[in-house]
Amino acid sequence: MKYRSLRQVHEDVFASRLSVEQLVADYLLQIQSHKHIHAFLEVFEHDALERARLLDLRIREGKPVGRLAGMIIGVKDNISIKGKAVTAASRILQGYTSVYNATVIERLLKEDAIIIGRLNCDEFAMGSSNENSALGRTLNPIDETRVPGGSSGGSAAAVAANMCLASLGSDTGGSIRQPAAFCGVVGLKPTYGRISRYGLLAYGSSFDQIGPITHTVEDAALLLEIMAGRDDKDATSSSRPVPRISNMTTALPPSRFGVPEDVLNNPSLQPDIKQALDNAIDRLRKQGHTVQTVSFPYLEYLVPTYYILSTAEAASNLSRYDGIHYGYRNTEAKTLEDVYKKSRSEGFGKEVKRRIMLGTFVLSSGYYEAYYTKAQQVRRLIRNATLDIFKSVDFILQPTTPGTAFPFGQRSGDPVRMYLEDIFTVQANLAGVPAISVPYGFDNENLPIGMQLMSPDFFESALLQAASLLESSADLQA
Repeated sequence: MKYRSLRQVHEDVFASRLSVEQLVADYLLQIQSHKHIHAFLEVFEHDALERARLLDLRIREGKPVGRLAGMIIGVKDNISIKGKAVTAASRILQGYTSVYNATVIERLLKEDAIIIGRLNCDEFAMGSSNENSALGRTLNPIDETRVPGGSSGGSAAAVAANMCLASLGSDTGGSIRQPAAFCGVVGLKPTYGRISRYGLLAYGSSFDQIGPITHTVEDAALLLEIMAGRDDKDATSSSRPVPRISNMTTALPPSRFGVPEDVLNNPSLQPDIKQALDNAIDRLRKQGHTVQTVSFPYLEYLVPTYYILSTAEAASNLSRYDGIHYGYRNTEAKTLEDVYKKSRSEGFGKEVKRRIMLGTFVLSSGYYEAYYTKAQQVRRLIRNATLDIFKSVDFILQPTTPGTAFPFGQRSGDPVRMYLEDIFTVQANLAGVPAISVPYGFDNENLPIGMQLMSPDFFESALLQAASLLESSADLQA
């Protein structure tokens, strides 16, 4: 049986119809049979089976187990796991082993989750297709000729191909939601600060958030609840109390959904996705909710603002990878300057170097005010405009992406066209609000369509209820 939720796993495990060890063994077989997808960079077979055996023993003895017992999770290769390699799919970190666990890993393990391996991604989370991994691309299991999305492409592909029950990704400008949409799974980006970033290899520190990729909204809610909360190791983590986000038993009360006019009428929107959006609007209205158009005048400024600010932060964050402290070092360099130049030139891939150079340029003397400062001002306008929308509606509804998964190579030669893949996802990161992508049917080539919801800061409970509503109506459509 291919399990789609932790609830299903628990029903069989606690009725003694399934052992956790057998569950792990089944996932390991699935990973092996789908090895060509290249979602996993490393499989923790021994550790996962040993942890499963210990869980089974506790269950047989009637001892208490954590809420995530039986949750088999893959982890994006930019999240630190003690004693395991973490490379961000880059040569620059080859040979590096993490000496500590990320906070999210600690919290998952405390609830008896089983980490089954490291997942492929675009190098340093920079990309929208998983074509930028220095360790080889990941295929989309729905159609292996197409990209799985990025940068958390391995995380989405692994869940979609049933190689694990859930996975962790990171979302800087849509890197959880876009691959989730392309692979037909659920992807959640929490409010900035809701989940600790301690142990996440930084790309854009004011944008990055760790989040879950799952088959169901219910499992995403549970994982968020367990990972969320204040962490003294991350000064940007929020001290707000974490509610019972996973309590999905109450129905969503009559709510107001806003659809941005510029999205609804966007010429880049694939007709099948426009039809899916229209279907979602009709169903919400029939269920007693209000759907109205809203004005967001900054859609065309989202991508330029995001790439100015995120590349600036990337240039700063990636300066630590210098060939001196750890990771890859050129062995032929004769001087200190040569070590820096050759190690970074050889260790970083083309897209990472492009973004470092862009970020260095916008931060340079003479251009800082014209680009970086101006982009920060526009970011404030974007956040204010987003919050203004939430004065009249409870949620923003729009597609996750303008199109479905595209073929390999179609956009990799045109960086601007690739960057525009983020046009519907970067708003949530610029504004810091939570957002979720839910599978919502298929296009005429049977490729998954993702529908996205956003809510005000820290309103994940309501957001997940609304997402669950979309999820149930999407089942009728598919």
